Amino acid sequence: MKAGDELPPLEIEITRTLIVAGAVASRDYQDVHHDAEAARQKGSPDIFMNILTTNGLVGRYITDHFGPGATLRKVAIRLGAPNYPGDTMVLTGRIEETDGDTATVRVLGANGIGRHVTGTVTVTVPTGHEVTASTSEAGK
Repeated sequence: MKAGDELPPLEIEITRTLIVAGAVASRDYQDVHHDAEAARQKGSPDIFMNILTTNGLVGRYITDHFGPGATLRKVAIRLGAPNYPGDTMVLTGRIEETDGDTATVRVLGANGIGRHVTGTVTVTVPTGHEVTASTSEAGK
């Protein structure tokens, strides 16, 4: 694990089920995350993903790569283009810096209309843990 290392991309299909389940699981009952008509009345073409679901997917991306022993220390993200049903979000990452067993990873999640999420994640990896191809393929 060293600065400049790229994480393999992760493609996530954005489905209605994912959007609604993520909103319900995070207790976000805003109608724009489950009611297409209400979303349209408020100016959106359809329901869209909430930030807590995006935050969870970013966390999954990092722990899929670094393994189940990885500890997320800080997740700082900003949303951009909405994730609508029927699209695909591709998460990519690059290690910006390391300090012992801790790394700061720059993350980008893009969909068909632009950048959905940008930010950084600080993660601690257990000492002696080697990131391997099988570790970075976990959860696929």
